[in-house]
Amino acid sequence: MTELEQNIKTYFGVMDENSLLAVSSRFHQETLKKGDSFLKTGVPCNKLSFIKSGLFRIYKQTEDKEVTQWISTPGYFVTDLSSLLFATPARWNIEALTDAKLFTISGEAYKAIGNLVPNWHELEKLFIAKCFTFLEDRVFTHLSMTAEERYTHFFKYNKELFNQVPLQYIASMLGMTPETFSRIRNKQLS
Repeated sequence: MTELEQNIKTYFGVMDENSLLAVSSRFHQETLKKGDSFLKTGVPCNKLSFIKSGLFRIYKQTEDKEVTQWISTPGYFVTDLSSLLFATPARWNIEALTDAKLFTISGEAYKAIGNLVPNWHELEKLFIAKCFTFLEDRVFTHLSMTAEERYTHFFKYNKELFNQVPLQYIASMLGMTPETFSRIRNKQLS
């Protein structure tokens, strides 16, 4: 079983070999260079990609600052799910922070899977439920933890990112100013 097939099963659930092949064969490999745009705000998102290697920043420019919504890492999917599913303009910019290799399926091919895989709608519902649960956990963490607790929690599970990503992106993602982030980081390091 390929890495892509294993991850499709992880995210979408168990499916028979023919269905798995029908889904995985619709993906193609894509390479992006550091700084390349995967998606721009206002443009409809027409693809879903599994990150084989590389890092992506999902962010939005407001009137006075950039807000990093998330840093996507290998082993996860990247897209603007709302834009992909509802054919609306993307809410996010998605930029490659490093050179990256992806397995990508077009929005058209993704939508056609329902005609190829008998229980696709149940599998897709499972995928979206996993995304929603992850988002709920993130919101709860943001609302229930102090800035220092958010820093400690994120650092515990993502240590490697602190050496790979500009720290102001992590600070923004954690909902704090670079100054607060730096103060907490210095306190943790001492």
